[in-house]
Amino acid sequence: MTLSKDFEHWIRTSFVEMNTALEELYFAREARENVEGVGDEIKNQIRAEGHEFIVKLLAEGNTDEGFDNAFDLLGDVGLYMASLRRHEVTNPAREEKSPLPEASALAMHIASFIGVVPRFATAHLTTRNRAVNGRPKSFTSLPDEYLFLDYNLRSIFAYKRAAELLTRILPLGVTHPTAAILFEDAGDALKDVIDSNALLFKELDRDRFFYCVRPYYKPYRVARAEYRGANGGDFSGINEIDLLLGLCAANDPYYSQLLVDKMLFMEPRDQVFLRETMRQRSLLLQILDAAPANAKDPAFRKNVDAYFEVCRLHGETAAQHHDQLVKTFIEKPSAGLSPEKYAQVTASGPPLEVLMRALEVLRDMRLAADRPGIRSAHGDLERLREQMKA
Repeated sequence: MTLSKDFEHWIRTSFVEMNTALEELYFAREARENVEGVGDEIKNQIRAEGHEFIVKLLAEGNTDEGFDNAFDLLGDVGLYMASLRRHEVTNPAREEKSPLPEASALAMHIASFIGVVPRFATAHLTTRNRAVNGRPKSFTSLPDEYLFLDYNLRSIFAYKRAAELLTRILPLGVTHPTAAILFEDAGDALKDVIDSNALLFKELDRDRFFYCVRPYYKPYRVARAEYRGANGGDFSGINEIDLLLGLCAANDPYYSQLLVDKMLFMEPRDQVFLRETMRQRSLLLQILDAAPANAKDPAFRKNVDAYFEVCRLHGETAAQHHDQLVKTFIEKPSAGLSPEKYAQVTASGPPLEVLMRALEVLRDMRLAADRPGIRSAHGDLERLREQMKA
């Protein structure tokens, strides 16, 4: 336990200082994306100091000090590996296996018994990121990283609130008079997501985010396997909302592939929530079933109006994320990169244009857009509107 605490102290102090020093060196360059051969002494120091801790932890072998400690330790190992990836000490494009065998072994050992991917995930820097003297973990001490982590956490918690409120409707039934209140409260939570995102987009410096924050979220190898980067959507709440509202379906091959791909990037508790939601019948289908007999009931009509408003707000959050964050802070600044750097710009692995098309599909599913070639709830929502006119 003492070793893991010492390692965490290093992650919170010297590690942050060295990463920040490197970012300042990179940002002062004309070609900020070219980090090879810059600050090599600092890079070697990060690698050597982290390696010393990891070798001792691997030899100790006593990583089963409870889930919290194991999850935190996995995150610390992952932050170390992600930092070396960011600084081009490692790069899966030029490797068949990770050049960090001890870190890989420790990450796989921990991940295998807690049921997550063997790399740092979003939760390590958001929902399970304990603050010490008011300061959560981070890669750097740059204000824009703090800003990004803070607003990302706020949005995640707001999505989780909305998901929990929608889940509470299931045992009550969609004709219950209290359902409208739960729908309205869920809508308020989604408004918090919109407000939080708007503040983030206003305050975040585009170049600092693109060049100094996002590169830490790139894919890296653990042993021979390459794992995609941590993603802000790697929690269950947003998918619970998709499924509960009926905007997406667990039996849709496209969407189910997304769920499978992200499941192990979630903390185990979120995995349980998502699996439970996947087996539920959506609120949309329940409302459609109830509409013929209840369309003239004022209380039911209020429920349906509140349901439609939650759908609208959820679609707005999806459009906001894609059309403002992804396009403004990722797609546009990527345009000037060299072909080699452009090919590795995404945290999700595939080329940027492939990722953008996939994100557009997901956005349009959440918007219930009338778009050929995707499974959209547009037709069902239109059918419900017609039923409520009768």
